[in-house]
Amino acid sequence: MNIRVIQWATGGVGKAAIACVLNHPQLDLVGCWVHSASKDGVDVGDIIGTAPLGVAATTNVDELLALEADCVVYSPLVPNDDEVIAILRSGKNVVTPVGWVYPDPGNPRHQAVADAALEGGVTLHGSGIHPGGITERFPLMVSSLSSAVTHVRAEEFSDIRTYNAPDVVRHIMGFGGTPEEAMQGPMASLLEAGFKQSVRMIADHMGFRIEPNIRTIQDVAVATADIDYAPFPITTGTVAARRFRWQALVDGEPVITAAVNWLMGEQDLEPAWNFGGRGERFEVEITGDPTVSLTFKGLQPETIAEGLVKNPGVVATANHCVNAIPDVCAAAPGIKTYLQLPLFAGRPAPDLAAATP
Repeated sequence: MNIRVIQWATGGVGKAAIACVLNHPQLDLVGCWVHSASKDGVDVGDIIGTAPLGVAATTNVDELLALEADCVVYSPLVPNDDEVIAILRSGKNVVTPVGWVYPDPGNPRHQAVADAALEGGVTLHGSGIHPGGITERFPLMVSSLSSAVTHVRAEEFSDIRTYNAPDVVRHIMGFGGTPEEAMQGPMASLLEAGFKQSVRMIADHMGFRIEPNIRTIQDVAVATADIDYAPFPITTGTVAARRFRWQALVDGEPVITAAVNWLMGEQDLEPAWNFGGRGERFEVEITGDPTVSLTFKGLQPETIAEGLVKNPGVVATANHCVNAIPDVCAAAPGIKTYLQLPLFAGRPAPDLAAATP
């Protein structure tokens, strides 16, 4: 019998996750939670722009918790611990891109989720790409090529104009507002939980002697002229780029860095930040003997217009979650990270797939 999957939320990641489930020969979509009343009762195929799938979306949490299902792909914008605990206690495994990449057993909130998984006899796995893969899984893999490592860096360079969530860009990320508003806004705290977990996973698994506190650095650049951004104005003097760094230190010096660079293009910024002549990308660099670097291209769209229709980074985030589902469902109960799961992979296009035995 195939693994029965519920999709929780149908934003960009949720829609991409549904498409990945439909392409996976071991998975069947059986339910879908939506936030908007306008989507309640709508066939999921209509939501993602395909032929009807025979699965109706619902806003009714109790209805979904009572459903016979094996796993939930949990991808709301902001996680709700009580919601996740209820899903786990209902006996459903969870894969998610919004947390729990490397949870701290000393954190009461993390422990409550872990306890719920044990009570439900199921597993939770935090995934994604940044954090959730490029920030910890791939650096650990690449580091095996080196020795005497002195620094591990994972870094994103993205044009934020391709991110099709203008309310988030304005009110959470702080673009188009004053530098003071951005620096005092929620973005750093929303990001840091995940990125600090990523940094600690690398430190623990590689054996770095890091200081207890992970250093957080955030900076902004402002527009020196009005920037063309259709959803809302980016006027002169308002925030047009953001940088974040999370660093693990040994004797005051960084040995692990996770970093984000979000720019409204490369023109008219002060300071004059840019992508360094290499375009949008993700980078992993291991400084050691030898120094090894890996560049990921293709996770950002070719153009702004393409990104607003389908952002490959969002799709990759969803795929990384969905492709883990069979191994997550087979794992022992509790919270499981990449360190406790076997290597998993994507699936071929249907016309290239081997026959199912």
